[in-house]
Amino acid sequence: MTNPPPWQLVPFHFWSVLFFTFGSIVGSFLNVCIHRMPRGESIVTPPSHCPQCNYSIPWHLNIPLVTWLMLGGRCKNCGASISVRYFLVELLTAVLFLSCWLAFGRRLPALAPVYCLVLAGFIVATFIDIEHFIIPDEITLGGIAAGFVCSFLVPPLQNGAQTAALSLERCFEGVIVGAGLVYGILRLGKLLYGRQRFERAPGSKVFFTETTVKLPDKEIPYEDIFYRKSDTIVLEAKTVEMVDRCYNRVPLRLSPARLRVGDETFNPEEVQHLEVVTDEIVVPREAMGLGDVKFMAAIGAFLGWQAVIFTLMLSSIIGATYGLSMIALRKHEWSGRLYFGPFIALAATIWIFGGDQIARWWLNH
Repeated sequence: MTNPPPWQLVPFHFWSVLFFTFGSIVGSFLNVCIHRMPRGESIVTPPSHCPQCNYSIPWHLNIPLVTWLMLGGRCKNCGASISVRYFLVELLTAVLFLSCWLAFGRRLPALAPVYCLVLAGFIVATFIDIEHFIIPDEITLGGIAAGFVCSFLVPPLQNGAQTAALSLERCFEGVIVGAGLVYGILRLGKLLYGRQRFERAPGSKVFFTETTVKLPDKEIPYEDIFYRKSDTIVLEAKTVEMVDRCYNRVPLRLSPARLRVGDETFNPEEVQHLEVVTDEIVVPREAMGLGDVKFMAAIGAFLGWQAVIFTLMLSSIIGATYGLSMIALRKHEWSGRLYFGPFIALAATIWIFGGDQIARWWLNH
C-alpha cells in the first residue's frame, strides 16, 4: 500500500481555509490589474498607493477584505473614498478559489489551482470590459499560452485526457474552434448588421468634435464607433464647413486615420472644426469585438471545444436576457452597451462547475 502524499495528511478543510485566504490575496492583486492594465501601467511598480494622494500603502493597511472594512472604504491618509469594487473583487476571488477546492479538491485536486487561474483571468476581463469595453491581450493571448502550459502539466484538464499529448491536441482544437467560431459570427454580424443608419430632419446639423459625433438629439463617442482602422462614418453632405473652406453637396467619409470630403483627403487630427448639414448619417457598429474572439480562444485552450459551444450558447442567452431586462427597466443606456466579455466569463464559469452535466441533461430532454 502506497503512502499518501504529504498534503493529503493535512485535514481537507485546512486547504479550504488556505484557498479562501490565498484567493483574497490574489483578489487584491487583481484589483491592481483591473486599474492599471487598461491604462498601460505596470502591475509591478509602483507599489500599492492611493490614486488620489499617491500615499504608499504600508503592508498593515493592505490586508485583503479586512482593511477596506476597517477604514470604511476610505484612504487612511487623505480620506478619499475607495470604490467598493476593491472589496467585492477580493471577496469574489476568495469565494471562487474556495469553490474550486470544494468542487475538485477530493477527486482531482490538481485541477483546483488551474481553475483558480482561469477564474482570476475571468474576473480581470469582466471588470475591465465593463469599464473600458476592452479585454487586454495579457488576459486573452496570455490565457491561450497558459492554457497550453496547463494542459501539458495537468492532462485531465482537457476532458479527462490521460496523456500530455492528447491534452495538448484537445487544447489546440479548443483554440481553433473558439477563435474560428466567434470570428465567423463577428464577420457575419458585421455583414448583416454592421451599419447603423440615423435619419435626420432636413437641414439637420452634425458636428464632429475631438471625441464625439454630435447629432441634434444625441452624442456618440468615437470609441463606440471605431473598433478597427477600416471602420468609416459615411454620409452625403448638403454642406460641409471647415475652418478655412466650405463644400456643397459632397460625400463625406471619416475613419480613424482619414477624412475624405469629396475628392480631398485630410488628417482628422489636424481638422479643428467640422460642421455638416445632412439628412442621414451611417455609422459602423459591432456585435462583438476582436477581444471576444481571443477571449473565447483562451477559454477553448483551457476548457476544450465543448466548453466553447456551451459558453457561446449560454452567453448569448444571458446577454439577450440582460438587454431585454434593461429595456424593460427603461435603462436604455445600459441595454446598448457593447461589452460581451462578462457574459462569456459567466457562462464559462457555469461550465467549470457543472456545464457538462447541464449539457447532458439538455441533450437527454
